[in-house]
Amino acid sequence: MTYDRLVCANCAAPVSEGRCPVCRANRERLQQEGPFAGLNPMALIAALAVLVAAVALLAHQTA
Repeated sequence: MTYDRLVCANCAAPVSEGRCPVCRANRERLQQEGPFAGLNPMALIAALAVLVAAVALLAHQTA
C-alpha cells in the first residue's frame, strides 16, 4: 500500500504530508518496506505465474 492515499487518524491530514509525529513515523515505515510493498497481491500472483510459465517454456525447449 502506498502512503499517498492514507489519511492520518491523529490529525486527519494525508500521511504523505507528514504534519504530525504519527504521520511522519508511518510515512517513514512505509518508505522502508521494499520495492514490492506497493504491489497488489493479484499483480504478484500474475507475475509469479508468468515466471513459472517462462521457466516451463525454457525447460521444454532445452529438453
